[in-house]
Amino acid sequence: MTNTWTDIANANLILVMGGNAAEAHPCGFKWVTEAKAHNAARLIVVDPRFTRTASVADYYAPIRTGTDIAFMGGLINYLLTEDKIQHEYVRNYTDVSFIVKAGMASKTASSAVTTSPNAATPTNPAGVTSWARTASSESTRPCKTRAASIN
Repeated sequence: MTNTWTDIANANLILVMGGNAAEAHPCGFKWVTEAKAHNAARLIVVDPRFTRTASVADYYAPIRTGTDIAFMGGLINYLLTEDKIQHEYVRNYTDVSFIVKAGMASKTASSAVTTSPNAATPTNPAGVTSWARTASSESTRPCKTRAASIN
């Protein structure tokens, strides 16, 4: 789990991915139900299995087994491409501030994790370039979603 119970109780969007919080953490899952009741929080469950947690979700995404990394890659790409991240929060409270740090154009997340296009390596035999990209360093509007994630 990556958030405190207080974060979950105050969230208005909760993502549960690859876990069954309702059964594995029943005492903690009460904060999810509290957030749904008092904050009109939405619960999104991403899991190949239909679990007890998925049964109370506002949205259930039954991804294929083994595709969670591809799903997260697509989600991260969408958030960066559409500029849906909270830049101030990322700068001040996470260890991935390089995504939004000004002056990092030549040292992007993409350049740190990809190989040259079409260059095959032992770990990337097809020479596929990573999906990662760096967000613009310009100021943007803050996102109003307070999200919590349970995994």
